[in-house]
Amino acid sequence: MTYELYYWTGIPGRGEFVRMALEDAGAEYLDVARDQGDGVIEKLAKAVATPSFAPPVLKDGDVVVGQTAAILLHLGPKLGLVPRLAAARLWVHQIQLTIADLTVEAHDTHHPVDVNAYFEEQRPEAKRRAEAFRQQRLPKFLDWFETVIARNPAKSGWLAGGKASYADLSLFHLVSALRYAFPEAMGQEMRRHERVAELCRKVAERPRLAGYLASARRLPFSESGVFRHYPELGG
Repeated sequence: MTYELYYWTGIPGRGEFVRMALEDAGAEYLDVARDQGDGVIEKLAKAVATPSFAPPVLKDGDVVVGQTAAILLHLGPKLGLVPRLAAARLWVHQIQLTIADLTVEAHDTHHPVDVNAYFEEQRPEAKRRAEAFRQQRLPKFLDWFETVIARNPAKSGWLAGGKASYADLSLFHLVSALRYAFPEAMGQEMRRHERVAELCRKVAERPRLAGYLASARRLPFSESGVFRHYPELGG
């Protein structure tokens, strides 16, 4: 059965975490809005009994699920991107939720006051928020990911278990996005977080993902998405 992914066209956004898993597994999926336009997202929300607050949304037969972490929790066992034991699967889900937390904090560096207002309308607050993010929050999160890799009993270099999970793919995308938004700060952090850097290198070399990353299906980052590069925010 072909999966249907609903996410806004033109930006990677939070939908990219789901695409990474689908592409790595070689799953058949339709990126619906790319083919039919963004209007299909609202049309789906009106048609189902369990509407999502916002995309991404995945349709898997009769199952319709929103929220990135919940989608990956559903897809993980189907795609072979999660450990077998229930406790390990819950741990991967916890890691994914932490990735979601860092995604929100990165977004809020450029929209710290009002998500509906332009960046230019909140530039002073954004500068202050971005400085705190670069100096305090970003290192704290990366320290945690580094610790998780180091403490993995399998000693595999992955976040959980002996094989890559969807959380590893998501961490790769997150690090790529942060490199775009804060290239100088992330350059310094990656030199200090060698395990995270090595994990990202291994993800990029996975055969299916390497092909995807080099293709037009992999959308570029821009100042319209979750992760944005504004020179005045530093880093």
